[in-house]
Amino acid sequence: MRKFLLILLLLTGLKSHPQSENNDKVYFSEALSMHLPKYEQKAKVAYRFDDYNRGRFLFDSLVRNCLKNSYMDNFRFYTLRKKPIQLYDFKKPVYLITYASWCIRGKGEIPAINKLASKYKDQIDFVILFWDKPEMVKGLAKEFDKNINVVYVDERKNSDPFVIKNLKHSLGLPTCFLISESKKIKDIRRSIYLPYNATAEESFDLNYEFIEEGISSHLINNQNQEVAEIF
Repeated sequence: MRKFLLILLLLTGLKSHPQSENNDKVYFSEALSMHLPKYEQKAKVAYRFDDYNRGRFLFDSLVRNCLKNSYMDNFRFYTLRKKPIQLYDFKKPVYLITYASWCIRGKGEIPAINKLASKYKDQIDFVILFWDKPEMVKGLAKEFDKNINVVYVDERKNSDPFVIKNLKHSLGLPTCFLISESKKIKDIRRSIYLPYNATAEESFDLNYEFIEEGISSHLINNQNQEVAEIF
């Protein structure tokens, strides 16, 4: 009888553990709705007076203190063949960048992303999310390596939840999300600030180092850490 009760308690504990973990999860949409208004209020003041250092500080503080380690919500977008796909369909860690056709891509940024996508294709899913019409995205997709998943959301038909609207309108474009295999946000970054008059080669090298540092620090190494935490 005692052995039976002991086994029953162990089984109950194993079943309840994942449930308690899920209850403790904070999703990106929740964290954003709680902290975005205060951030926007302060950021508007900073940029009104052209205080870009203050603006960057506020963004980094929002990410570090409020958004980092939240879980990205599952949301839907479309492939170039207009096939619906969801974020959680990607099983590897995700390197997600949000763009729009009118964004001015940083010098050397796309070549650096293309090379890193080829290098880490077996370990990471690279996703470029455009806020554009599908016909516009098809033309832009030619700039990216075949190992990059180019997807889009057409805002004329956007009926998706809060999170996907605010991916564009709250944090600006382009913005990079480093998302672990479990869909935990390990970091959120903006493009690197290049030195004035940097050459194409220098721009490529700086972008490559910046992006790879994020990948190695937050996606590759943390992937092993997450597996250890699960067990």
